[in-house]
Amino acid sequence: MGCCSGRCTLIFLCTIQLLVALERQVFDFLGYQWAPILANFFHIIIVILGLFGTIQYRPRYIVVYTVWMALWVAWNVFIICYYLDVGDLTKDSDLLTFNISAHHSWWREHGPGCVRREMTQPGVGTVDSQSYISVMGCLMEYQYIEVLHSGTQILIAVYVNRAAADAVISHGNKMAALTDTTTVPECTAAGQTFL
Repeated sequence: MGCCSGRCTLIFLCTIQLLVALERQVFDFLGYQWAPILANFFHIIIVILGLFGTIQYRPRYIVVYTVWMALWVAWNVFIICYYLDVGDLTKDSDLLTFNISAHHSWWREHGPGCVRREMTQPGVGTVDSQSYISVMGCLMEYQYIEVLHSGTQILIAVYVNRAAADAVISHGNKMAALTDTTTVPECTAAGQTFL
């Protein structure tokens, strides 16, 4: 088996995808975004299943993984549309938190270069009180960071689907070569045929 085989490429891409999904999961937990947390959780499980299927030569696991990649691309397209306010979707809604809380993306207040200022309400000085948070000076708006995350996930999923198809096809060709009896050469000696 060569280093640049479809199987090695798929293992590499699955590992990269797993690392990127774990990074995304951390920031979704920090922002209390429950819908992405659940989607990332299922994604991580399926990526591990795909990695196992690749290492153990289990084409059915790789097919399940490939089908999930199509769903994963659709989810990330939804996230891109959500943060870019496409159609009736708006990034200011509580859709990703299942309307349980008013939390938003962690990047909204902690993006690169952002200066966060809390302004307490006049007359309310307790620690548990709600305060208005002002964020200024961000190098990149939080919605574009989320779009970049989703775009990266889509690119990796597209490359993974290509590598998975190559791995399943090459595995199928190897199995067909092992079970095909028509490729066994015949030997003849003194009028007798040997297989």
